[in-house]
Amino acid sequence: MTTVKFQVRHSVEQVEEGTDFAPKFDVDGLMPCITSDAQTGEVLMLGWMNEKALRSTIETGEAHYFSRARQVLWHKGATSGLVQKVIDARIDDDQDAIWLKVDVAGSGASCHVGYRSCFYRAVPKVKNAGQPLVFMEDQKTFDPSEVYGDAPNPTQL
Repeated sequence: MTTVKFQVRHSVEQVEEGTDFAPKFDVDGLMPCITSDAQTGEVLMLGWMNEKALRSTIETGEAHYFSRARQVLWHKGATSGLVQKVIDARIDDDQDAIWLKVDVAGSGASCHVGYRSCFYRAVPKVKNAGQPLVFMEDQKTFDPSEVYGDAPNPTQL
């Protein structure tokens, strides 16, 4: 397997207008990753990638993230079977955020809580401030207890 090489950042022009892949990670060594459904465009989740997660994602064609809560690399779907196959990957203008368009195996869910999208609740608009969150998905696509057992929530370990 070929190892993905990141270029050294030399100039704004190189990073913003050139073809060099020179990702920039924050002080914690992370970069945000927006993940959406390749067919519908629906946002499925926001995850974080370190260098190893980004390299693994590109090399395998399957999404890998870095869990800030657990401080470990995580292959999305390794436990649940809901693997995210990368269809397209885009880096933003200053190369400090990435966007993945994916096809999700199984039920198509990406949220460990069981919903299709991690963004399954709407925040009330200003005129309704103080009102409870509104569920935008009325049913889960899988039962997390069946997939993960009695293990603690994987994002809160």
